[in-house]
Amino acid sequence: MTIDKSWTTIRRRGSSTEFWNGLQHFLQMAKPFVNDRGFIKCPCRRCLNNASHQLEDLESHIFRNGFMFGYNQWIHHGEPATANAGTTVPGPSGGIPETDEMFDVLDDIISEDADEDAVGGPSANDQYDDLFAALRSELHPGVSSFSSLNFLVKLMHLKVLNKWTNKSFDELLKLLKLAFPKIDLVESHYEAKKLMTKMGLGYSSIHVCKNDCALFWKENSLKDTCPVCSENRWKLHSGKRSGKNVPHKVLRYFPVGPRLKRLFATSKTAKLMRWHSTGKSKDNDVMRHPVDGKSWQEFDKRHPQFAGDVRNVRLGLAADGFNPFGNMSLSYSMWPVVLTTYNLPPWICMKAEYLMLSLLIPGPQSPGKDMDVFLRPLIDELKELWVNGLDTRDAASENGVFRMRAALLWTVNDFPARSSLSG
Repeated sequence: MTIDKSWTTIRRRGSSTEFWNGLQHFLQMAKPFVNDRGFIKCPCRRCLNNASHQLEDLESHIFRNGFMFGYNQWIHHGEPATANAGTTVPGPSGGIPETDEMFDVLDDIISEDADEDAVGGPSANDQYDDLFAALRSELHPGVSSFSSLNFLVKLMHLKVLNKWTNKSFDELLKLLKLAFPKIDLVESHYEAKKLMTKMGLGYSSIHVCKNDCALFWKENSLKDTCPVCSENRWKLHSGKRSGKNVPHKVLRYFPVGPRLKRLFATSKTAKLMRWHSTGKSKDNDVMRHPVDGKSWQEFDKRHPQFAGDVRNVRLGLAADGFNPFGNMSLSYSMWPVVLTTYNLPPWICMKAEYLMLSLLIPGPQSPGKDMDVFLRPLIDELKELWVNGLDTRDAASENGVFRMRAALLWTVNDFPARSSLSG
């Protein structure tokens, strides 16, 4: 009897009826082969048949993580070991190899949707259609080593590393289109940026009062004048608003929660996030990491419930102003607010790739004592992470999902910045 296994390669599990029906058939097939305690090996991409679970957990694991690669003969789940006919699993369509790293990236991105859908079956969420279309398409006829999405991500990475301007990026895309007419690539940096935003690499733009009195956010989001000083939200020309609404100031806010969840999405970084529990200095006179300090130990004593789970995140905040225009005479002060994760070992936690930009406060003047106005989105999210936390998938744990909480322990700044952060 031929067993249909094509459903195991479907990527968009959250909206695929075929995947859901195939999974139910697999569970029915495996049901007679559970052990005396009701457990059976789990073939999801995290467990890889190395861990055993009950059938209801098996359903959740496979739906959330996907079906493991290479398990073409289901010898642990009812298929005879000698059955070779009709048991091969076809690879993804479009000629893109299964090893394309972007598949795993998208799996991490849509895992939250999969968690929600696993209880009630497939959803109709189509927000990732463009991403999967770019992932399934070849960059150029005959080129199977790159998908269109993979190439675009690497190109955007080069842009950041080498500080290309948006205009130079647009001109490069035009040149590639001219040289390779059949290349499957976006037309502009604007289109590339829209695609990247769907991968969780975006930010929120929040309008700010001209005098730094308040944010046009939440309860003030629909107002056209500042609730404190009554200053107009929009730039005016000759006392009138122009055709397009242009705000005086824009605060860029980069949500912290989704990026903290990404740290637990891969087994390597998920294990590193536990380092502080085992990496303490054995010499009481040596402090090589904040975990060796008295403040950390005192915090653990005051908050034993938080300290009880070593995966809960401890953060430090740094803020300072700089002139983005370099050595030009123009006086301008922009303030980035950066978070560092102290769960990580000392040789990693201060590396640029592990620092998280949370706010980009606009100039031209330093925010001064109005800093608290700009910090509000970050403080609100940190309060939510402290009180309620976030359901987070832990790739280094068999338990799968845990409630991640976070605490801000310290600020790192010079004395002028300290006076601003202190209000």
